[in-house]
Amino acid sequence: QGQLAESGGGLVQAGGSLRLSCAASGRTLSRYVVGWFRQAPGKEREFVAAISRSGRSTYYVDSVKGRFTISRDNAKDTVYLQMNSLTPEDTAVYYCAVDNKIIGTVGPLSPHGMDYWGKGTLVTVSS
Repeated sequence: QGQLAESGGGLVQAGGSLRLSCAASGRTLSRYVVGWFRQAPGKEREFVAAISRSGRSTYYVDSVKGRFTISRDNAKDTVYLQMNSLTPEDTAVYYCAVDNKIIGTVGPLSPHGMDYWGKGTLVTVSS
């Protein structure tokens, strides 16, 4: 069975940047819409960003618009989340997940509708 694996998390100061990666093994990531989600301590998992299968359509939650960029390299079977101007409010475990039902333009994704998940990578932003 294929797996998803996130990487790139860590500790960064406010205003800094990180790039998260989501890679698939045993599964062709380019066949899926990919979403990034995050879960802060004591909070529900929330949608962050999504990218279509082709990469031509993206969608972001308002709180990260202009700071985060989702992209994909289908040749490398990897999806990225570039996070700039980080704030302590961005501290969370970040997860990537895939959806094999959506075709075309992406919008906000529900965690309950995703088909497969990675185990997450922790992002900690210090003030």
